[in-house]
Amino acid sequence: MKLRRLGWTLLTLIVLGAAAAGTIVAMNLRGEDPLPTQAEAFAATPQLIERGRYLALAGNCAGCHTTRGGQPYAGGLPLETPFGTIFSSNLTPDGKSGIGSWSSAHFWRAMHNGRSKDGRLLYPAFPYPNFTQVTREDSDAIYAYLRSLPPAPEPNRAHLLRFPYDTQAALAVWRALSFKPEPFVANAGKPAEWNRGAYLVNGLGHCIACHGSRNSLGATETRLGLSGGLIAVENWYAPSLNDPHEAGVADWPAADVVSLLKSGVAPRGSVMGPMADVVFRSTQYLSDADLTAMASYLKDLPDAPKPEAAAIAKTPIRRDAATMTRGAKIYDQRCAYCHGDQGQGAVGAYPPLAGNRAVNMARPTNLIQVVAHGGFLPSTPGNPRPYGMPPFGQTLDAAEVAAVLTYVRGSWGNDSAPVTQLDTMRR
Repeated sequence: MKLRRLGWTLLTLIVLGAAAAGTIVAMNLRGEDPLPTQAEAFAATPQLIERGRYLALAGNCAGCHTTRGGQPYAGGLPLETPFGTIFSSNLTPDGKSGIGSWSSAHFWRAMHNGRSKDGRLLYPAFPYPNFTQVTREDSDAIYAYLRSLPPAPEPNRAHLLRFPYDTQAALAVWRALSFKPEPFVANAGKPAEWNRGAYLVNGLGHCIACHGSRNSLGATETRLGLSGGLIAVENWYAPSLNDPHEAGVADWPAADVVSLLKSGVAPRGSVMGPMADVVFRSTQYLSDADLTAMASYLKDLPDAPKPEAAAIAKTPIRRDAATMTRGAKIYDQRCAYCHGDQGQGAVGAYPPLAGNRAVNMARPTNLIQVVAHGGFLPSTPGNPRPYGMPPFGQTLDAAEVAAVLTYVRGSWGNDSAPVTQLDTMRR
């Protein structure tokens, strides 16, 4: 019954998508959206190019459009999704494979409308649902910067997506359901600093791409905002930015938020996993004014609604005594040297585990990843020689990882749910 329903859904998707795609093509043929066929003579001053370089850093563009050891912005990086693999495109000014023949209007249409030079619909792995808020002026600056780079004749790779996700028809339906081009609109009731932060967080920063939940079609649930989400395939959890029990910063001093984004460390937290890469490649290079603006916006996010169960006095969680004993032994052998016998950590080196909200989050996803694969902070001018945690996935089996994390989440005042072997196998 479920397969039959899925078949009808896919058939409807293709039929409706074909109609939508046909309408788009017809619009282009009728000239309702005329664009130049080649790049225009674009006046790019050194100041405009430098501004574009800065904005490209704010958007972490190189993070997706550069392979390890490859030429910057030459594309080809595989982006794994639940629907298959998408390869990032070449953004250098190469005339054949890159954007050498694109005009600034073509580039703006890609940013604002999610359509390539030839009108083809782009996959939202390129986060145009967020970049649609980027102003034309900022788009032109990024374009000017990309056009100043050395061209790389790196051919674009074909995506490896399953049917029907590899069709323009399906993508047209996705857009009809999940995307509407719209500019950033400032909130007149908020100060300029707050609005600048909103523009950076929701537009170029595309924070919701990780810190938002997604529906079955992979679209971000914008109505839920930055309420946290599992990063598909990578199996890291991007915690909620409006929940004080996860990664909310409403009660943090603004200077601490700036420090976290600039150096990767702050008195009450540090970054690891995908966020460490964001700090390393992007936010450490932003101006203090822009980071302060982002802090202003993030500190003002509405609090996440509290579940009714939270209002009831919490009953201490019961844990298996044998598992706790096993976990305590592993902790003593593997963890106590750095994190302390009482989980107190060491200031400036190893984070405390007692009372650590990253330890006590409802989802143990990130803890499992750190134990299995290691935890590494980014190297930044504010923290040039960060301490890292080695991976233990090669020395601890699933039962041992579950035991030591159950012990950590149930000791020194921590009272969070045990970790099971099934949890560890989802990494």
